[in-house]
Amino acid sequence: MNIRDRLADFFKDKNVLILGFGREGRSTLALLRDVGCKSITIADKNSVDIVEADGCRLVCGEDYLSSVYDCDIIMKAPGIGLKNDVPDEIKAKITSQTDLFLRFCPSLVIGITGTKGKSTTSSLIYHFLKSCGKKTMLIGNIGVPPLDRTADFDKDAVVVCEMSCHQLEYVKASPDIAVLLNVYPEHLDHYADFEAYRAAKLNIFRYQSERDTLIIFDECLPFAENAKAKIVTAGFASGDIGTSDGNIYLHDTVIPSEKIHTRLRGEHNLYNIAIAVCAAVTAGCELEQCLAALPDFKGLEHRLEYVGKIGNAESINDSISTAPQTAIAALKAYPDTDTLIIGGMDRGISYDALSDYLNTDTSVRNLIILPDSGIRAAEKVTNPNIQKIFVDNMQQAVDAAKECTKIRCILSPAAASYGFYKNFEERGKDFKRLLGV
Repeated sequence: MNIRDRLADFFKDKNVLILGFGREGRSTLALLRDVGCKSITIADKNSVDIVEADGCRLVCGEDYLSSVYDCDIIMKAPGIGLKNDVPDEIKAKITSQTDLFLRFCPSLVIGITGTKGKSTTSSLIYHFLKSCGKKTMLIGNIGVPPLDRTADFDKDAVVVCEMSCHQLEYVKASPDIAVLLNVYPEHLDHYADFEAYRAAKLNIFRYQSERDTLIIFDECLPFAENAKAKIVTAGFASGDIGTSDGNIYLHDTVIPSEKIHTRLRGEHNLYNIAIAVCAAVTAGCELEQCLAALPDFKGLEHRLEYVGKIGNAESINDSISTAPQTAIAALKAYPDTDTLIIGGMDRGISYDALSDYLNTDTSVRNLIILPDSGIRAAEKVTNPNIQKIFVDNMQQAVDAAKECTKIRCILSPAAASYGFYKNFEERGKDFKRLLGV
């Protein structure tokens, strides 16, 4: 039975609620219209176009969650956070595109999650697979709803799926090859606490069997004591695979730095490369072919993206940075940076690690501080060599950077963009637009 037939059987005679009507919600509606079900309800806090939702029951507005009690299946979109807003018996009805993809997809599935590095690592794995002649596709959190490509799923394909914590929260299946890059405090506005956020991430391997493989950051290993899959640990100078002194090691094989030809900067990206190569080789690729394809990988927009020069100073767009650890990684990737722009939505995470790093850093001279989180992060920066520049918006931040930067300016906000921008992509594009390069 192919995946479409299995989905049709799953939804047959069921009253289905689409909870959240953004990109994935619209994809789910198209899927349900294709495979069939008894009835469709669309629930969203925002209004929904009645033409687009023709034939569906609509529940919109502040009480949209009242719809969860009158359905058989809840297809929850990733952006909907529930915390304790509905009882456990209702949560038992919840599934998602990611869950059904993992349950029913006949292809070999490589799933990637982590607080940081998901998109780069997922794209690298896809690049290696494609370069090695594998039938493959890249879906999931990177912008393609997991069930948008069902016609392409077959037993000969290798599907690379980037998975966010939101997509993993209610899954009841795991990928054949699971990658857990790291787990840092993040998205605490969506979860009750850090432990709940981490638990969602750990679902990526929770349902694996002995036939599967788990590639896991070695610091996360204590949380995998019940894992059934073959475990490969990854780290920085530790673990079965990883990076050390500019080299990459894969078990007993060491790839010296002079043989690693990549446009990606920073040790964290060497770590991502090591994991991507390991995942691709596990899926049947040849190591040498992967390394030969590495120079052609250009990197992704908004991820330590070189934008251009203003006078003699470089500008780097790292708008993807939404946590202190990523801002630190950006500074380590470009160790002579003299201007750093931080700040965005304040979700209550600790900025002590970033403050501590800046207090010992010998390069940063200008800290440009955006509200709201930037103000709190800057409070504990006591380095007398750092000039603190408080601004109200990106225009003022860029103007200040143009005035004070001598070597390099990095936008690495260490914060989410919401409340100021629609997403990190919009923030990064605005940064580049204002730079005019």
